[in-house]
Amino acid sequence: MATTDDSRGHVAVVSQQYPPELGGNATRVGDSARELARVGWDVSVLAPPRSYPPENYPRSWQRHEHVVEDGVDVHRLWSWQPTRADPNALERLAYYLVFAVHATLWLLYHRNRFDAYLCTTPPPFTSMPGLIASELTRKPFVVDVGDLWIDAAASLGFIRETSLSTRLTRRYEHLVLLRADRVLTTTDEMSRLLERGHGPAIARRLVVIPNAVDVRRFTPDAGDGDDGRSIVYTGNFGHAQDLEACVRAMQYVESDAHLRLVGDGDLRGRLESLIEELEVAGRVSIEKPVPRSEIPPLLASAAVGIATLKDSEGLRYAVPSKTYEYMACGLPVVGTDIGALAELLEESGGGLAVDSDPEALAAAFDRLLSDSDLRERMGERGRQHVEARYDRRAVGEKLDSTLTELIDSQL
Repeated sequence: MATTDDSRGHVAVVSQQYPPELGGNATRVGDSARELARVGWDVSVLAPPRSYPPENYPRSWQRHEHVVEDGVDVHRLWSWQPTRADPNALERLAYYLVFAVHATLWLLYHRNRFDAYLCTTPPPFTSMPGLIASELTRKPFVVDVGDLWIDAAASLGFIRETSLSTRLTRRYEHLVLLRADRVLTTTDEMSRLLERGHGPAIARRLVVIPNAVDVRRFTPDAGDGDDGRSIVYTGNFGHAQDLEACVRAMQYVESDAHLRLVGDGDLRGRLESLIEELEVAGRVSIEKPVPRSEIPPLLASAAVGIATLKDSEGLRYAVPSKTYEYMACGLPVVGTDIGALAELLEESGGGLAVDSDPEALAAAFDRLLSDSDLRERMGERGRQHVEARYDRRAVGEKLDSTLTELIDSQL
């Protein structure tokens, strides 16, 4: 798409995942790209073929696929695709690196089109195309940090802090963040952790752009109303979400409750086995992912939303993006009593923060399901909080002004 006369500029967005793929990062990137396009930016997204969750998409051998979605140019560039659940380290690395190299070559060939480069992480390798193109063109380079990937992976035991690969990846991350003109974070806690890890030089580059929600689409009126028994989770079945604790909690729930896990991911097979092992199939269902357009009515017809995380120091910065969607739909949230997520639930009054323990989760579910007035009060508080602070358009305006200031400073 050529930049038009009334355009604010042309920004290249590089992301490992993009809707309809699952995951909070895909949702964040998709919402940000559409919002920038809405306010007048020409937006080109570079992403690999649809790949996540694996097994959901056929392998693609097409070198380049171009479509326009909601005013956004989406360029799917060929990469190796993992095709089985929970791929191993080599398969993931091939998926990440092949795309990073392909996107770098594509950006260099089309480098004169763009006024700025916005690269999302994780994984850290998606910053490579923007870093190299920016060095050659002297155009602004922005890194959007959706997750502290290395910290989370180390805290969950997937990598060793002392390994050579981890140390090299951290050095690369340090180089990228100090070369970036701006570093976008999702929470104040994430900004504090980055400053602590990379020194005061990064402080002036940090801008908090929180995850947000379209409060015009996600509303309490989008569905049939609180059904009094459905506990719902939507999104990625990953290692950080602690869904196993939620399934185990259903052994102890005394209310007439049903846990609906709507989505897919690496741990789907493990969750299915756990449900069978605990003999809770009558109280827990795993449901296929639904289109984004069907999420608001699904949430607005439930009683409680789940936003749990593993109780890990490496996840203290995180607030799952689904938390804001639950609140916007008037759902009280049960989340883990850890870091930024607990702060949000306490500050908003929109939910309960409890220990990452099956019996504690069960007690929270029972407390909410047995008290419709409490659910209503928490739902109203959560809705008011996201309307005031996490409306997608208001948050999008902050991203718009950040990019505009960077480009104007070079004129």
